[in-house]
Amino acid sequence: MKILLVEDEPKVASFIKKGLEEQSYDVEQAYDGFFGKRLALEKEYDLIILDVILPQLNGLEVCKAIRQHNSSVAILMLTALGNTTDKIEGLDAGADDYLVKPFEFQELLARIRALTRRKNDLPSGEILRIADLELDMARKTVTRNNQPITLTAREFALLSYLLRNKGRVVSRVDIIENVWETSFDTGSNVIDVYINFLRKKVDKDHSVKLIHTLVGMGYVIKEA
Repeated sequence: MKILLVEDEPKVASFIKKGLEEQSYDVEQAYDGFFGKRLALEKEYDLIILDVILPQLNGLEVCKAIRQHNSSVAILMLTALGNTTDKIEGLDAGADDYLVKPFEFQELLARIRALTRRKNDLPSGEILRIADLELDMARKTVTRNNQPITLTAREFALLSYLLRNKGRVVSRVDIIENVWETSFDTGSNVIDVYINFLRKKVDKDHSVKLIHTLVGMGYVIKEA
């Protein structure tokens, strides 16, 4: 497994690189956002570990640039900024997961395994549908009434999870475990924020609403 590590703190970078190589990962390293972006766009990686605060270009800018060219590579962001707003900003930039500094190395390994497992489990050619909404897993496209809908990587993952469970109520914990595949404060409003993002893109200007909230229970995608 080939990993790109973009981290400007030498001690942190050395600690992560050494630990990952001891686990038989192939790690390439960049110490600033500009070089990290260049490597990410020029080479193929299975995973990119990306610090948020970087010289030249910050991690959010690098993440957005990567996502414009590559929708499938797994991106794990490292951040010292752990409040809900900062987490949403990172995820909305296209990251698949985040890890707040300082962290235990075993937790980093667990996040990497989860991201790798989720990527390998995605059916490449599956098309998910409900009413006039269609999600193409292979092309990473979404349309409603044949009109394209632009989603971030996290919104796409959330919508695909809802569609796989259409007609069934999924709780916040279900979403955290299956979409984020990580643990964060279940009292945070990250899930609600992303559901609202989806509603604005999927249901806005349509008389038939598909995404519904069941207070105290969770969310469901259905036609009525």
